Amino acid sequence: MRHVAQKRKQVASTVDPELWEMFRGLSDKTRIPSSRLLDEALEDLLLKYKVISEKTKTP
Repeated sequence: MRHVAQKRKQVASTVDPELWEMFRGLSDKTRIPSSRLLDEALEDLLLKYKVISEKTKTP
């Protein structure tokens, strides 16, 4: 099993294949690691549903 940095949480899930391909394309095009893009997406969702009041982890 691969080592994961202590301040990160490894997760597994299933996603829509078309969304995944577009997501991977975005990561490749922007050269932003998928883990950073996922952090941003999760924080945006938490903000949208008012779980948090402001973004503090991502731009």
